[in-house]
Amino acid sequence: MRRLLLLAVCFSSPALAEELPVRAVTLSNAGLAEIERGGRLEAGVAITFRVPVEDVDDVLKSLVLRDPAGVVEGLRLPAQEIEAEAFRGLPLKPADFENRASLLRALRGQVVEAGGSTGRLADAEEAEGGLRVSLLSAAGLRLLLLREGEEVRLTDGGLAARIARAAEALAAARAADERQVEIRLRSDTAREVSFATVTGAPLWKPSYRLFLPEASGEAGLQGWAVVENRSGADWAGVRLSLVSGNPAAYRQALYTPIRVERPELPVRAADQVQVAADTGPQPPPPLPAPAMRAMRMEPEAAPLPVAAVPQAVAESAAGRAAFTLTSPVSIRGGETANLPFLEARLPAERVWWVQETGARNPLSAVRLRNAGGTVLPDGLAAVFDAAGGYLGDAELRAVQPGEQRLLAFAGDRDVAMSSSASSAERPVGVAVRRGIVVLDALRREEVALAVDPRGARGRMVIDLPRRAGARPLFPVAAEGDFGLRTEAVLEGQSAVLRFAWERDGRTEVPILDQGLGDPVLLRWREIDVEASLRRLPGGMASLETLRAVLERLPAEAPGRPALEAVVAGLGESRRLLEAARGAIRQYQVAEAALGRARTAAEDRSGAEREEARRRLNQASLAAERAGAAADAAWEAWQRQVAEVLGRTG
Repeated sequence: MRRLLLLAVCFSSPALAEELPVRAVTLSNAGLAEIERGGRLEAGVAITFRVPVEDVDDVLKSLVLRDPAGVVEGLRLPAQEIEAEAFRGLPLKPADFENRASLLRALRGQVVEAGGSTGRLADAEEAEGGLRVSLLSAAGLRLLLLREGEEVRLTDGGLAARIARAAEALAAARAADERQVEIRLRSDTAREVSFATVTGAPLWKPSYRLFLPEASGEAGLQGWAVVENRSGADWAGVRLSLVSGNPAAYRQALYTPIRVERPELPVRAADQVQVAADTGPQPPPPLPAPAMRAMRMEPEAAPLPVAAVPQAVAESAAGRAAFTLTSPVSIRGGETANLPFLEARLPAERVWWVQETGARNPLSAVRLRNAGGTVLPDGLAAVFDAAGGYLGDAELRAVQPGEQRLLAFAGDRDVAMSSSASSAERPVGVAVRRGIVVLDALRREEVALAVDPRGARGRMVIDLPRRAGARPLFPVAAEGDFGLRTEAVLEGQSAVLRFAWERDGRTEVPILDQGLGDPVLLRWREIDVEASLRRLPGGMASLETLRAVLERLPAEAPGRPALEAVVAGLGESRRLLEAARGAIRQYQVAEAALGRARTAAEDRSGAEREEARRRLNQASLAAERAGAAADAAWEAWQRQVAEVLGRTG
């Protein structure tokens, strides 16, 4: 394949540059990686390194350089849109670099030197024996046949330099997912130099192996970290640190060109008059479950002990824990590794854990205490028994030194549970006011949990939700996001665990419907007594309510004598109201008879008329007597009501 002709240009050669190796890596659970590169740098030599395009913003934001003798001149890297920027304003485009003929044809009209002649480039094409070039000079058109190795030189050195940079950009653009960064330093001596960048990275993911004792004692905890190298550079014998913390981390588009939109100022013209047409008005608008053990063949001999793992150097600060591996780590770019970083012995107790009292079975769990001096980061723990049998997985949330955590790893189907809920109210005091009896009561709410451990013994931890305004009557071991935590010990037999809350209650029982007004001023002739019966003192259901309260109210309860008097008074009011109702019905019967007699007297004549008038007089007297009796009964009821209201005043 023919070589492209060399375009000789006059521009300075790039400075010497050296790529320093990665010496240390710190991975954070915030999705960040601090990568430190370093080594000996000679005088006048720049630093170069490659970085994925998506990390350039972070490099520009976080680069820190450590140089005891040099002065930083700046950092350089190709533009984000390499080709677009490099070819801006040039008479050629990237496709013109396909071959030498197309490149020269794109430069037609430029003054060049070739084959000992100078002129403007008119055309170029491949021919037998070489490249045929046409030059326009003052003397006319000159045809040249250039052979391999001969030059075509642009006389415009500036254009030649720009084309050379475009060619470099074209080469760089072929690795579109990476950029080469150059740090320029000014120094007269060789020295040790290092720099660090903080970029986005895959989370390091802790996972644990938790080995439980049979009942209580110490559990073995191994921490392993899944680490991924997506930095674009190999890590060879680096110092690796794993950090668990909660830093604020942001991204900013420092590498992306940002153009600020400016408002456009319009050309001023006379304001147009616009009129909206009138469209008219419109309307307005237990012990661990053995299931997994049964699936595993028990070994004939005792199992080998779990292999020890190297202990990382742990450092803790406020809100941050770092684990630095003691041995160098090598991970090639694009590889994933699983590295042990923790070996600990933790006090542990096997328990049952009830998170929902409505569940059929409790959870098999272990209670751990962080007896070490550093935070245990969030992670997933695979749980094994002392013999190495797999029991389940458990989520471990960050544990500060000295803190306890419950880890549930299975459901215990050998322990059965059922639950029920009930509530009851007990009156404890009474206050009597005008027309109202105020009842103070204690409301007890209870959850009963029946547990059958089927012979198993152990401790059960129960989490119960908080109840607003209610006081727990059971011992509370802890409070948290889980609500209220309490504990019980099971001795192998079925048991019923009861958890009660108590809250203060207040109820108002009216003995008078305020909407009817003062009952002493009511007139039975002006209201429908039967229709208003349930609103009248003595006729309301409050009498039955207060009698029921009185039966349950303790003898020493405050206000009991006053309530007894109100109940007795309302009982008498009911008796008098019933008598008044009877008298009113008698009056209504007499009134009906009087109406019939009056009609009969008007329809008769002669001797029959005299008899009708006599009966009319009798009916009138009977109605008058019935009305007086009704008035008397109603007034007796009103006096009794007034007496009751006087007691409640």
